[in-house]
Amino acid sequence: MNDLDPSTSLGATLYKEVARRMLAALSAGEWKPGEAIPAEKKLSERFAVSIGTLRKAIDELVAENILIRHQGRGTYVATHNREQQLFRFFNIVRQDGVRTYPTVELVGFGHAKADKRVADKLAISRNAKVVHYTNVLTLNGEPVIVDEIYLPAAMFAGLTEQMLRERPNTLYNLYQTGFGMNVIRIDERLRGNLASVPHAALLGCAPGAPLLEMHRVALSFNQQPIEYRVSSVNTANYEYFAAGSQ
Repeated sequence: MNDLDPSTSLGATLYKEVARRMLAALSAGEWKPGEAIPAEKKLSERFAVSIGTLRKAIDELVAENILIRHQGRGTYVATHNREQQLFRFFNIVRQDGVRTYPTVELVGFGHAKADKRVADKLAISRNAKVVHYTNVLTLNGEPVIVDEIYLPAAMFAGLTEQMLRERPNTLYNLYQTGFGMNVIRIDERLRGNLASVPHAALLGCAPGAPLLEMHRVALSFNQQPIEYRVSSVNTANYEYFAAGSQ
């Protein structure tokens, strides 16, 4: 079956249209995380394109870490896991360059109504229900980051405090495997701020101490926002470092 609509691909690069259609299939859950996508021959027939065009589309999705190639085994839907994906999205390092996995402690969990800021970031209605939880991230035995995280409750129905506490892998892995929400890119902005009294207590610094504040929107397929996160980082011994493109 040919899924391509000539009217939508007219004037567009054909392989990009194929990549867009593959993203639509992924978004619809046709191919699950960790599963192999169909063979190239089958996909080229489905989209009525050459193998070369199909491979260029797959190359683009591999470059975006949406798909992953395993030599001799095929191409698979990428999964978020601690070993392969964490440092793609985690950019805080010790000032001597040492990168380490954070220890995460959940210190707050509840539901709230989205204020204007959260609603705008998540592209939901003001006062829509959100899940709000707070994590403290410790690096090398030192509390360094407080994360205030907001999720659209409609997308994460059934998410519980216990699920967050007992998750065996990363948060984005939980979003993906538990709720079908796949983070494929982030929009992250940085600014300076001063430590609030609650955050100072969690970070072990003085109220009013300078912090790095990171505002992150995690995006799924079709630029759908699925998480808004505000991270307060004590940069006394740590700094932000992003190597290359996200």
